[in-house]
Amino acid sequence: MFGLRTINLSCNSQVVRMMSEEVVCRKRRLSSFQIIILGFAGVILLGALLLMLPISATARCVTPFHEALFTATSAVCVTGLVVQDTGSYWSVFGQAVILTLIQIGGLGVVTVAASFALLSGRRISLMQRSTMQDAISAPRVGGIVRLTRFILRGTFLIELIGALAMLPVFCRDYGWRGIWMAVFHSISAFCNAGFDILGTNNNLYPSLTGYVQNPVINITIMLLIITGGIGFLTWDDICENKLHFHRYRMQSKVILVTTLTLIVFPALFFFFVDFDALPLGARVQAALFQSVTPRTAGFNTVDLPAMSGASLGVMILLMLIGGSPGSTAGGMKTTTLAVLLSNAAATFRQRDSAQFFGRRVDCSAVKTAATILTMYLALFFGGAVFISVYENLPLSHCLYETASAVGTVGLTLGITPQLHIPSQMVLIALMYLGRVGGLTLIYAAVSSKKTGSAKLPQESITIG
Repeated sequence: MFGLRTINLSCNSQVVRMMSEEVVCRKRRLSSFQIIILGFAGVILLGALLLMLPISATARCVTPFHEALFTATSAVCVTGLVVQDTGSYWSVFGQAVILTLIQIGGLGVVTVAASFALLSGRRISLMQRSTMQDAISAPRVGGIVRLTRFILRGTFLIELIGALAMLPVFCRDYGWRGIWMAVFHSISAFCNAGFDILGTNNNLYPSLTGYVQNPVINITIMLLIITGGIGFLTWDDICENKLHFHRYRMQSKVILVTTLTLIVFPALFFFFVDFDALPLGARVQAALFQSVTPRTAGFNTVDLPAMSGASLGVMILLMLIGGSPGSTAGGMKTTTLAVLLSNAAATFRQRDSAQFFGRRVDCSAVKTAATILTMYLALFFGGAVFISVYENLPLSHCLYETASAVGTVGLTLGITPQLHIPSQMVLIALMYLGRVGGLTLIYAAVSSKKTGSAKLPQESITIG
Protein backbone atom coordinates (compact mmCIF):
# COMPACT_ATOMS: atom_id res chain seq x y z
CA MET A 1 0.00 0.00 0.00
CA PHE A 2 2.82 2.40 0.96
CA GLY A 3 4.71 1.48 -2.24
CA LEU A 4 1.61 2.17 -4.34
CA ARG A 5 1.17 5.59 -2.70
CA THR A 6 4.83 6.39 -3.39
CA ILE A 7 4.38 5.47 -7.05
CA ASN A 8 1.27 7.69 -7.28
CA LEU A 9 3.10 10.61 -5.68
CA SER A 10 6.03 10.24 -8.06
CA CYS A 11 3.66 10.04 -11.03
CA ASN A 12 1.82 13.13 -9.86
CA SER A 13 5.04 15.05 -9.40
CA GLN A 14 6.12 14.01 -12.88
CA VAL A 15 2.83 15.20 -14.35
CA VAL A 16 3.14 18.51 -12.50
CA ARG A 17 6.69 18.93 -13.80
CA MET A 18 5.60 18.21 -17.37
CA MET A 19 2.73 20.65 -17.07
CA SER A 20 5.04 23.36 -15.72
CA GLU A 21 7.49 22.75 -18.58
CA GLU A 22 4.63 23.04 -21.05
CA VAL A 23 3.56 26.34 -19.49
CA VAL A 24 7.14 27.63 -19.71
CA CYS A 25 7.34 26.62 -23.38
CA ARG A 26 4.08 28.39 -24.10
CA LYS A 27 5.35 31.51 -22.40
CA ARG A 28 8.54 31.40 -24.43
CA ARG A 29 6.75 30.80 -27.72
CA LEU A 30 6.58 33.86 -29.90
CA SER A 31 3.21 35.06 -31.12
CA SER A 32 2.51 35.37 -34.83
CA PHE A 33 2.77 39.18 -34.62
CA GLN A 34 6.16 38.94 -32.89
CA ILE A 35 7.37 36.55 -35.58
CA ILE A 36 6.28 38.99 -38.29
CA ILE A 37 8.05 42.04 -36.86
CA LEU A 38 11.20 40.10 -35.96
CA GLY A 39 11.23 38.47 -39.40
CA PHE A 40 11.12 41.84 -41.15
CA ALA A 41 13.79 43.24 -38.83
CA GLY A 42 16.08 40.26 -39.43
CA VAL A 43 15.78 40.48 -43.22
CA ILE A 44 16.46 44.23 -43.10
CA LEU A 45 19.60 43.76 -41.01
CA LEU A 46 20.90 40.97 -43.26
CA GLY A 47 20.21 43.07 -46.35
CA ALA A 48 22.05 46.05 -44.84
CA LEU A 49 25.11 43.93 -44.13
CA LEU A 50 25.12 42.60 -47.71
CA LEU A 51 24.79 46.10 -49.14
CA MET A 52 27.75 47.26 -47.07
CA LEU A 53 30.06 44.88 -48.95
CA PRO A 54 32.37 46.47 -51.55
CA ILE A 55 30.95 44.15 -54.22
CA SER A 56 27.55 45.80 -53.81
CA ALA A 57 28.73 49.22 -54.97
CA THR A 58 29.98 50.16 -58.44
CA ALA A 59 32.92 51.99 -56.85
CA ARG A 60 33.85 48.80 -54.92
CA CYS A 61 33.80 50.75 -51.64
CA VAL A 62 32.27 49.98 -48.26
CA THR A 63 28.88 51.67 -48.00
CA PRO A 64 28.25 53.41 -44.65
CA PHE A 65 25.96 51.40 -42.40
CA HIS A 66 23.25 54.06 -42.15
CA GLU A 67 23.00 54.31 -45.95
CA ALA A 68 22.90 50.52 -46.35
CA LEU A 69 20.31 50.27 -43.56
CA PHE A 70 18.17 52.97 -45.16
CA THR A 71 18.27 51.23 -48.56
CA ALA A 72 17.56 47.78 -47.08
CA THR A 73 14.65 49.12 -45.03
CA SER A 74 13.23 50.90 -48.06
CA ALA A 75 13.52 47.70 -50.13
CA VAL A 76 12.05 45.28 -47.57
CA CYS A 77 9.31 47.75 -46.67
CA VAL A 78 8.68 48.22 -50.45
CA THR A 79 8.96 52.00 -50.14
CA GLY A 80 11.43 53.25 -52.74
CA LEU A 81 12.97 56.18 -50.86
CA VAL A 82 16.74 56.15 -51.40
CA VAL A 83 19.78 58.11 -50.30
CA GLN A 84 21.87 56.80 -53.23
CA ASP A 85 20.74 56.46 -56.83
CA THR A 86 19.97 52.78 -57.38
CA GLY A 87 21.03 52.67 -61.02
CA SER A 88 24.39 54.42 -60.74
CA TYR A 89 25.59 53.70 -57.18
CA TRP A 90 24.80 49.99 -56.78
CA SER A 91 26.45 47.26 -58.82
CA VAL A 92 24.57 44.38 -60.44
CA PHE A 93 25.14 42.38 -57.25
CA GLY A 94 23.82 45.24 -55.12
CA GLN A 95 20.80 45.64 -57.39
CA ALA A 96 20.15 41.89 -57.16
CA VAL A 97 20.25 42.12 -53.35
CA ILE A 98 17.81 45.03 -53.45
CA LEU A 99 15.50 43.14 -55.84
CA THR A 100 15.53 40.08 -53.57
CA LEU A 101 14.67 42.26 -50.58
CA ILE A 102 11.84 43.83 -52.58
CA GLN A 103 10.42 40.43 -53.47
CA ILE A 104 10.63 39.20 -49.87
CA GLY A 105 9.09 42.41 -48.57
CA GLY A 106 6.31 42.40 -51.15
CA LEU A 107 5.25 38.81 -50.55
CA GLY A 108 5.96 39.03 -46.82
CA VAL A 109 8.68 37.32 -44.81
CA VAL A 110 6.31 34.67 -43.48
CA THR A 111 4.92 33.87 -46.94
CA VAL A 112 8.44 33.46 -48.36
CA ALA A 113 9.44 31.20 -45.46
CA ALA A 114 6.28 29.15 -45.97
CA SER A 115 7.05 28.81 -49.68
CA PHE A 116 10.36 27.13 -48.88
CA ALA A 117 8.54 24.75 -46.55
CA LEU A 118 6.03 23.94 -49.29
CA LEU A 119 8.76 23.39 -51.88
CA SER A 120 10.62 21.04 -49.54
CA GLY A 121 7.46 19.03 -48.95
CA ARG A 122 7.43 19.61 -45.19
CA ARG A 123 4.13 19.64 -43.32
CA ILE A 124 2.90 23.07 -42.20
CA SER A 125 2.03 23.08 -38.49
CA LEU A 126 -1.05 24.76 -37.02
CA MET A 127 1.10 27.50 -35.46
CA GLN A 128 2.70 28.20 -38.83
CA ARG A 129 -0.71 28.31 -40.50
CA SER A 130 -1.91 30.80 -37.90
CA THR A 131 1.14 32.99 -38.51
CA MET A 132 0.54 32.83 -42.26
CA GLN A 133 -3.06 33.86 -41.68
CA ASP A 134 -2.01 36.97 -39.76
CA ALA A 135 0.71 37.78 -42.30
CA ILE A 136 -1.63 37.91 -45.31
CA SER A 137 -4.76 39.02 -43.40
CA ALA A 138 -6.66 35.88 -44.36
CA PRO A 139 -10.16 35.53 -42.85
CA ARG A 140 -9.55 31.98 -41.57
CA VAL A 141 -6.84 29.36 -41.13
CA GLY A 142 -8.62 26.82 -43.33
CA GLY A 143 -7.32 26.82 -46.89
CA ILE A 144 -4.30 28.97 -46.02
CA VAL A 145 -1.86 26.57 -47.73
CA ARG A 146 -3.91 26.64 -50.94
CA LEU A 147 -4.06 30.43 -50.75
CA THR A 148 -0.28 30.64 -50.27
CA ARG A 149 0.28 28.49 -53.36
CA PHE A 150 -2.13 30.75 -55.27
CA ILE A 151 -0.20 33.85 -54.13
CA LEU A 152 3.17 32.44 -55.18
CA ARG A 153 1.99 31.22 -58.59
CA GLY A 154 0.04 34.40 -59.30
CA THR A 155 2.91 36.64 -58.25
CA PHE A 156 5.53 35.07 -60.48
CA LEU A 157 3.11 34.76 -63.41
CA ILE A 158 2.11 38.45 -63.25
CA GLU A 159 5.71 39.59 -62.83
CA LEU A 160 6.73 37.47 -65.83
CA ILE A 161 3.96 38.94 -67.99
CA GLY A 162 4.96 42.46 -66.92
CA ALA A 163 8.61 41.84 -67.73
CA LEU A 164 7.76 40.42 -71.17
CA ALA A 165 5.53 43.42 -71.92
CA MET A 166 8.30 45.93 -71.14
CA LEU A 167 11.10 43.86 -72.65
CA PRO A 168 10.90 45.26 -76.24
CA VAL A 169 11.08 48.87 -75.01
CA PHE A 170 14.00 48.39 -72.64
CA CYS A 171 15.94 46.17 -75.09
CA ARG A 172 15.46 48.85 -77.75
CA ASP A 173 16.91 51.50 -75.43
CA TYR A 174 19.55 49.49 -73.50
CA GLY A 175 20.33 46.38 -75.55
CA TRP A 176 20.82 43.14 -73.65
CA ARG A 177 20.79 45.07 -70.34
CA GLY A 178 17.15 45.72 -71.08
CA ILE A 179 16.30 42.15 -69.97
CA TRP A 180 17.53 42.89 -66.45
CA MET A 181 15.75 46.25 -66.50
CA ALA A 182 12.45 44.70 -67.54
CA VAL A 183 12.63 42.07 -64.80
CA PHE A 184 13.71 44.59 -62.15
CA HIS A 185 10.98 47.14 -62.88
CA SER A 186 8.29 44.48 -63.22
CA ILE A 187 9.01 43.08 -59.75
CA SER A 188 9.46 46.56 -58.31
CA ALA A 189 6.11 47.70 -59.73
CA PHE A 190 4.11 44.63 -58.69
CA CYS A 191 5.55 44.80 -55.17
CA ASN A 192 4.71 48.53 -55.10
CA ALA A 193 8.37 49.29 -54.30
CA GLY A 194 9.11 52.13 -56.71
CA PHE A 195 12.82 51.34 -57.14
CA ASP A 196 14.25 52.08 -60.59
CA ILE A 197 17.68 51.46 -62.12
CA LEU A 198 17.48 54.05 -64.90
CA GLY A 199 19.76 56.58 -63.18
CA THR A 200 23.25 57.45 -64.38
CA ASN A 201 26.05 59.60 -63.00
CA ASN A 202 24.81 62.43 -65.20
CA ASN A 203 21.11 61.88 -64.46
CA LEU A 204 20.42 60.88 -60.85
CA TYR A 205 16.98 59.77 -59.56
CA PRO A 206 15.14 59.96 -62.92
CA SER A 207 12.48 57.31 -62.16
CA LEU A 208 10.31 56.92 -65.31
CA THR A 209 10.35 60.56 -66.42
CA GLY A 210 11.91 59.53 -69.74
CA TYR A 211 8.85 57.42 -70.57
CA VAL A 212 6.10 59.93 -69.84
CA GLN A 213 4.79 59.56 -73.42
CA ASN A 214 5.38 55.80 -73.76
CA PRO A 215 2.04 53.95 -73.46
CA VAL A 216 3.62 50.50 -73.08
CA ILE A 217 5.65 51.45 -70.01
CA ASN A 218 2.88 53.59 -68.53
CA ILE A 219 0.09 51.05 -68.91
CA THR A 220 2.20 48.06 -67.87
CA ILE A 221 3.56 49.75 -64.74
CA MET A 222 0.10 51.01 -63.75
CA LEU A 223 -1.50 47.59 -64.19
CA LEU A 224 1.27 45.97 -62.13
CA ILE A 225 0.82 48.54 -59.36
CA ILE A 226 -2.96 48.09 -59.27
CA THR A 227 -2.69 44.30 -59.42
CA GLY A 228 -0.29 44.17 -56.50
CA GLY A 229 -2.19 46.81 -54.55
CA ILE A 230 -5.72 45.38 -54.46
CA GLY A 231 -4.70 42.34 -52.44
CA PHE A 232 -4.26 38.61 -52.93
CA LEU A 233 -7.62 37.79 -51.29
CA THR A 234 -9.41 40.02 -53.77
CA TRP A 235 -7.70 38.29 -56.68
CA ASP A 236 -8.65 34.92 -55.21
CA ASP A 237 -12.25 36.14 -55.09
CA ILE A 238 -12.07 37.36 -58.72
CA CYS A 239 -10.56 34.08 -59.95
CA GLU A 240 -13.19 32.06 -58.11
CA ASN A 241 -16.29 34.08 -59.02
CA LYS A 242 -15.09 35.60 -62.34
CA LEU A 243 -17.27 38.56 -63.41
CA HIS A 244 -20.13 37.76 -61.01
CA PHE A 245 -19.65 40.85 -58.83
CA HIS A 246 -22.62 40.07 -56.60
CA ARG A 247 -20.93 36.86 -55.44
CA TYR A 248 -17.83 38.64 -54.18
CA ARG A 249 -17.12 39.03 -50.50
CA MET A 250 -18.11 42.38 -49.08
CA GLN A 251 -14.43 43.22 -48.52
CA SER A 252 -13.58 42.56 -52.17
CA LYS A 253 -16.47 44.78 -53.32
CA VAL A 254 -15.35 47.60 -51.02
CA ILE A 255 -11.73 47.31 -52.17
CA LEU A 256 -12.58 47.36 -55.88
CA VAL A 257 -15.03 50.27 -55.64
CA THR A 258 -12.72 52.32 -53.39
CA THR A 259 -9.68 51.63 -55.59
CA LEU A 260 -11.54 52.69 -58.74
CA THR A 261 -12.75 55.87 -57.04
CA LEU A 262 -9.25 56.75 -55.81
CA ILE A 263 -7.88 56.35 -59.34
CA VAL A 264 -10.53 58.14 -61.41
CA PHE A 265 -11.22 61.29 -59.37
CA PRO A 266 -7.58 62.23 -58.58
CA ALA A 267 -6.71 61.57 -62.24
CA LEU A 268 -9.39 64.02 -63.36
CA PHE A 269 -8.08 66.55 -60.84
CA PHE A 270 -4.48 66.20 -62.05
CA PHE A 271 -5.59 66.38 -65.69
CA PHE A 272 -7.28 69.76 -65.29
CA VAL A 273 -4.81 71.28 -62.80
CA ASP A 274 -1.40 70.12 -64.08
CA PHE A 275 0.46 68.97 -67.21
CA ASP A 276 -0.74 71.75 -69.54
CA ALA A 277 2.49 71.63 -71.54
CA LEU A 278 2.05 67.96 -72.54
CA PRO A 279 0.16 66.73 -75.62
CA LEU A 280 -3.33 65.37 -74.94
CA GLY A 281 -2.31 61.67 -74.97
CA ALA A 282 0.71 62.21 -72.76
CA ARG A 283 -1.38 64.43 -70.46
CA VAL A 284 -3.93 61.65 -69.94
CA GLN A 285 -1.16 59.14 -69.25
CA ALA A 286 0.59 61.50 -66.81
CA ALA A 287 -2.64 62.23 -64.92
CA LEU A 288 -3.53 58.55 -64.61
CA PHE A 289 0.00 57.55 -63.64
CA GLN A 290 0.29 60.21 -60.91
CA SER A 291 -3.09 59.06 -59.62
CA VAL A 292 -2.04 55.41 -59.40
CA THR A 293 1.56 55.73 -58.18
CA PRO A 294 0.90 57.51 -54.81
CA ARG A 295 -0.96 54.38 -53.74
CA THR A 296 2.42 53.15 -52.37
CA ALA A 297 4.12 52.53 -55.75
CA GLY A 298 6.68 55.35 -55.80
CA PHE A 299 7.35 55.71 -59.54
CA ASN A 300 6.87 59.06 -61.25
CA THR A 301 6.83 60.12 -64.89
CA VAL A 302 6.83 63.91 -64.30
CA ASP A 303 8.80 66.41 -62.23
CA LEU A 304 6.95 66.29 -58.89
CA PRO A 305 8.23 69.62 -57.42
CA ALA A 306 6.82 71.36 -60.52
CA MET A 307 3.26 70.20 -59.69
CA SER A 308 0.86 72.60 -57.97
CA GLY A 309 0.58 72.75 -54.20
CA ALA A 310 -3.00 71.47 -54.37
CA SER A 311 -1.91 68.42 -56.38
CA LEU A 312 0.88 67.66 -53.92
CA GLY A 313 -1.70 67.86 -51.11
CA VAL A 314 -3.93 65.36 -52.92
CA MET A 315 -0.92 63.08 -53.38
CA ILE A 316 -0.16 63.24 -49.65
CA LEU A 317 -3.69 62.05 -48.94
CA LEU A 318 -3.38 59.23 -51.48
CA MET A 319 -0.02 58.17 -50.00
CA LEU A 320 -1.49 57.93 -46.51
CA ILE A 321 -4.41 55.83 -47.76
CA GLY A 322 -2.19 53.39 -49.66
CA GLY A 323 -3.31 50.03 -50.99
CA SER A 324 -5.57 47.26 -49.72
CA PRO A 325 -5.22 44.64 -46.95
CA GLY A 326 -3.29 41.50 -47.80
CA SER A 327 -1.47 43.17 -50.69
CA THR A 328 2.07 44.24 -51.50
CA ALA A 329 1.12 47.84 -50.72
CA GLY A 330 1.39 49.80 -47.48
CA GLY A 331 -0.54 52.73 -46.07
CA MET A 332 -3.49 52.73 -43.73
CA LYS A 333 -5.44 50.80 -46.44
CA THR A 334 -8.50 51.46 -48.60
CA THR A 335 -10.80 49.50 -46.29
CA THR A 336 -9.86 51.80 -43.39
CA LEU A 337 -10.93 54.84 -45.41
CA ALA A 338 -14.13 53.14 -46.59
CA VAL A 339 -15.14 52.08 -43.07
CA LEU A 340 -14.53 55.56 -41.65
CA LEU A 341 -16.53 57.23 -44.43
CA SER A 342 -19.35 54.70 -44.10
CA ASN A 343 -19.44 55.23 -40.34
CA ALA A 344 -19.58 59.00 -40.86
CA ALA A 345 -22.46 58.55 -43.31
CA ALA A 346 -24.27 56.30 -40.82
CA THR A 347 -23.80 58.93 -38.09
CA PHE A 348 -25.21 61.65 -40.36
CA ARG A 349 -28.24 59.47 -41.07
CA GLN A 350 -28.57 58.53 -37.37
CA ARG A 351 -28.02 54.84 -38.06
CA ASP A 352 -26.52 52.43 -35.56
CA SER A 353 -23.70 51.03 -37.70
CA ALA A 354 -21.76 51.40 -40.94
CA GLN A 355 -22.85 49.22 -43.85
CA PHE A 356 -21.78 48.14 -47.33
CA PHE A 357 -23.79 46.35 -50.00
CA GLY A 358 -26.52 45.30 -47.59
CA ARG A 359 -24.07 44.10 -44.92
CA ARG A 360 -23.45 45.63 -41.49
CA VAL A 361 -19.91 46.40 -40.33
CA ASP A 362 -18.99 45.31 -36.83
CA CYS A 363 -18.26 48.09 -34.33
CA SER A 364 -14.80 46.65 -33.64
CA ALA A 365 -13.84 47.32 -37.28
CA VAL A 366 -14.78 50.97 -36.86
CA LYS A 367 -12.70 51.24 -33.65
CA THR A 368 -9.74 49.61 -35.38
CA ALA A 369 -10.05 51.94 -38.38
CA ALA A 370 -10.16 55.01 -36.11
CA THR A 371 -7.09 53.75 -34.21
CA ILE A 372 -5.14 53.18 -37.43
CA LEU A 373 -6.05 56.65 -38.73
CA THR A 374 -4.95 58.27 -35.47
CA MET A 375 -1.69 56.33 -35.48
CA TYR A 376 -0.81 57.20 -39.08
CA LEU A 377 -1.64 60.89 -38.60
CA ALA A 378 0.51 61.03 -35.44
CA LEU A 379 3.48 59.32 -37.13
CA PHE A 380 3.10 61.36 -40.32
CA PHE A 381 2.84 64.75 -38.61
CA GLY A 382 5.25 64.06 -35.74
CA GLY A 383 7.99 62.84 -38.09
CA ALA A 384 7.52 65.84 -40.38
CA VAL A 385 7.77 68.32 -37.50
CA PHE A 386 10.99 66.70 -36.26
CA ILE A 387 12.63 66.75 -39.71
CA SER A 388 11.45 70.31 -40.38
CA VAL A 389 12.94 71.58 -37.12
CA TYR A 390 16.16 69.56 -37.34
CA GLU A 391 16.86 70.22 -41.04
CA ASN A 392 15.36 73.75 -41.15
CA LEU A 393 13.19 72.78 -44.11
CA PRO A 394 9.62 73.85 -45.05
CA LEU A 395 7.04 71.77 -43.20
CA SER A 396 5.09 71.14 -46.42
CA HIS A 397 8.07 69.38 -48.00
CA CYS A 398 8.69 67.34 -44.86
CA LEU A 399 5.02 66.30 -44.71
CA TYR A 400 5.36 64.96 -48.25
CA GLU A 401 8.44 62.90 -47.32
CA THR A 402 6.97 61.46 -44.11
CA ALA A 403 3.70 60.61 -45.85
CA SER A 404 5.76 58.82 -48.49
CA ALA A 405 7.71 56.94 -45.79
CA VAL A 406 4.86 55.87 -43.49
CA GLY A 407 2.71 55.00 -46.51
CA THR A 408 5.67 53.02 -47.96
CA VAL A 409 5.33 54.94 -51.24
CA GLY A 410 8.78 56.26 -52.14
CA LEU A 411 7.84 59.51 -53.88
CA THR A 412 10.05 62.43 -52.93
CA LEU A 413 10.46 66.13 -53.58
CA GLY A 414 14.22 65.58 -53.63
CA ILE A 415 15.10 66.26 -50.00
CA THR A 416 15.60 62.67 -48.74
CA PRO A 417 19.16 62.22 -50.13
CA GLN A 418 20.15 65.50 -48.42
CA LEU A 419 18.93 64.58 -44.93
CA HIS A 420 21.28 64.01 -42.00
CA ILE A 421 21.46 60.72 -40.11
CA PRO A 422 18.87 61.54 -37.37
CA SER A 423 16.29 62.48 -40.01
CA GLN A 424 17.13 59.34 -41.98
CA MET A 425 16.54 57.29 -38.82
CA VAL A 426 13.11 58.88 -38.48
CA LEU A 427 12.24 57.89 -42.05
CA ILE A 428 13.57 54.35 -41.41
CA ALA A 429 11.29 54.04 -38.39
CA LEU A 430 8.32 55.36 -40.37
CA MET A 431 8.95 52.95 -43.26
CA TYR A 432 9.21 50.00 -40.87
CA LEU A 433 6.07 50.96 -38.96
CA GLY A 434 4.21 51.60 -42.20
CA ARG A 435 5.06 48.14 -43.58
CA VAL A 436 4.58 45.88 -40.56
CA GLY A 437 1.72 48.00 -39.28
CA GLY A 438 1.43 49.89 -36.04
CA LEU A 439 -1.26 47.55 -34.74
CA THR A 440 0.99 44.56 -35.41
CA LEU A 441 3.64 46.11 -33.17
CA ILE A 442 1.06 46.84 -30.47
CA TYR A 443 -0.36 43.31 -30.63
CA ALA A 444 3.18 41.92 -30.50
CA ALA A 445 3.92 43.94 -27.38
CA VAL A 446 0.74 43.13 -25.48
CA SER A 447 -0.02 39.64 -26.78
CA SER A 448 1.37 37.98 -23.68
CA LYS A 449 -0.46 40.25 -21.27
CA LYS A 450 -3.82 39.22 -19.87
CA THR A 451 -6.69 41.64 -20.14
CA GLY A 452 -9.14 41.78 -17.32
CA SER A 453 -12.86 41.27 -17.81
CA ALA A 454 -13.83 44.07 -15.40
CA LYS A 455 -15.23 47.28 -16.90
CA LEU A 456 -15.02 50.83 -15.60
CA PRO A 457 -18.20 52.83 -14.87
CA GLN A 458 -19.70 54.45 -17.97
CA GLU A 459 -20.38 58.17 -18.34
CA SER A 460 -21.47 60.28 -21.30
CA ILE A 461 -19.23 62.74 -23.15
CA THR A 462 -20.26 65.32 -25.76
CA ILE A 463 -18.73 64.87 -29.24
CA GLY A 464 -18.83 67.65 -31.84
